[in-house]
Amino acid sequence: MDTKKLRQKILDLAIRGKLVPQDPNDEPASVLLERIRAEKEQLIKEGKIKRSKKSAATDKSHYENVPFEIPESWCWTTLGELCSIKGGKRLPKGKSFADTITPHIYIRVTDMKDHTVLLSSLKYIDEDVFAEIKNYTISSNDLYLTIAGTIGDVGLVPAELDGANLTENAAKLTDIKCSKQYLMYVLMSSIAQDHFCSRFHQVAQPKLSLETASSTLIPLPPYREQLRIAEELDRWLGVVVSVEDDLSELTNYVRKTKSKILDLAISGKLVPQDLDNEPAIELLKRINPGFEPCDNSHYENLPFEEPDGWCWATLGSIGKWQSGATPSRMRKDYYGGDIPWLKTGDLNDWYITDIPEYITQQALNETSVKLNPAGSILIAMYGATIGKIGILTMPATTNQACCACISHNGIEQMYLFYYLLSHKEEFVRQGGGGAQPNISKEKIVETLIPIPPLSEQLRIIKAIEAIFNQIDTITAELS
Repeated sequence: MDTKKLRQKILDLAIRGKLVPQDPNDEPASVLLERIRAEKEQLIKEGKIKRSKKSAATDKSHYENVPFEIPESWCWTTLGELCSIKGGKRLPKGKSFADTITPHIYIRVTDMKDHTVLLSSLKYIDEDVFAEIKNYTISSNDLYLTIAGTIGDVGLVPAELDGANLTENAAKLTDIKCSKQYLMYVLMSSIAQDHFCSRFHQVAQPKLSLETASSTLIPLPPYREQLRIAEELDRWLGVVVSVEDDLSELTNYVRKTKSKILDLAISGKLVPQDLDNEPAIELLKRINPGFEPCDNSHYENLPFEEPDGWCWATLGSIGKWQSGATPSRMRKDYYGGDIPWLKTGDLNDWYITDIPEYITQQALNETSVKLNPAGSILIAMYGATIGKIGILTMPATTNQACCACISHNGIEQMYLFYYLLSHKEEFVRQGGGGAQPNISKEKIVETLIPIPPLSEQLRIIKAIEAIFNQIDTITAELS
C-alpha cells in the first residue's frame, strides 16, 4: 500500500469539500474573508501593519484558472490574507550554540519532523545571542513552514517551545485568521506543495520566498466546516499512520522471518539430509585435490556441528575473490565509456540489472580496476553499505569498496548468495568500531562457510525460494 498517495488522496478530498458534508446554516466563507479584510484595513489605518506591495483580490471571481471547483459556501483566497508570514533568523556572525541548556531554545529545520517539532535534540543560545535575535521567535499559536533546503514542510509548535527562536530556514505563520489545523492540512496537500515546488529559487540551496508562500491559493470553507474537516482529517490520517506502523512492523517481521529461514538453511535444518549424496568434502577434493576442510584441529569454536555429509570451508578456499578500484576522477577519458562501473550504493541484495556509471576501456587497461564476469557475487566492504550483496547480470567493474567472488568451486551460486545474505549482520559487526567501518577482503576470504553436498545445496535453494515467494505473496496481499 502506498500510504503517501493515500494520505494525499484524503487531503485532496478534504480541500475540495468532499470529506464532510456542507451545512447551509454555516456562515459562508466570503463573510469570514470580508471580516478578515476589514480587520486588516483597520490595522493599516492605525499604522500597526503595512499594506502589501502586491496585494491582490482574492474573491473567486477575480481568479483565472482556479485549480478546481469548490462548494458554493467556500471561496478562494491566499495564504497571505489568512495570516502573517515572517521569517526566522540565523545566529549572528561569529556566534554559536550554547554548550549548556539555557532559557533560550533555537529551533532548526532538522528538529521539524512529522508536522511537529521534536524535543530530543534541541539547541540553545546564550543570553547575548538571544538579545540580538529576540524578535525572531515562534509561538505555539503559530505554524512553521520550511523555506530553505527542505521546502514546504509545515507543522505545529509544541507548547514547550512557545517563544523559541526560529531558524532563518523556516518561516512562521502567525496571527492566523482561520482554523490553524485546517490551514496546516491545506499546506500539506498537493495544491500547496505543488505551488511551493514550482516557485522556489533553484540555487545552491533551494529557497522559497515569503512573497511566493504568501501567494499560495487556499480553498477556504466556512469556519465551522473548517473545524469539522480538521477533526475528520485527524481521524483519517491517524488511521494512515496506524497502517504505516503496521506495515513497518510487518516489514520487520518479514525480515526476521526470512533471516530465520536462512539460519535454518545454512545449519542443515531446512531440508533433510540424504546419506546417498556425495559428501561435500569428496566433491571439493575432486575439484581441488589440495583442499583441506576446516575442523576443530585447525579452527577453534566452529559456529555449529555440521550435519552428516557437510564440511566447513573458508570463502577463500571455495572461490576466487578480488576487489575493485576507482579510476582517477581527474581523467575525463576514464569515464563515460561502455564498461559498467559499480559502487556499493548500487548493491540491492539481489540481481544487479542497472549500473548508472560507466568507465572506458582505457581506464580498464591503465588502472587496477578489474572486470568481473556476469554471475559474480559482490559484497560491500566499507561504510554504511557494509555487508550488502548483489549478483551481476552483466560483466562489470567495481570500486575498491566492493569485493567480488568471480568463481566458486563446488558450491552453487545461489547457495553462496543466501549464505552471504544470512551472514550480513555478522559482517556489519566485524566492520564496526572505526570512523569508516570495513571488513577487508582478508576478513571475507577467512570467513567460514558450511558446505552441504551439491544435491542438497540445490534442495536448500529450492526450499528457500519457495518459502520466500510465499512470504512475499502474503505480504503483498496484506499491504
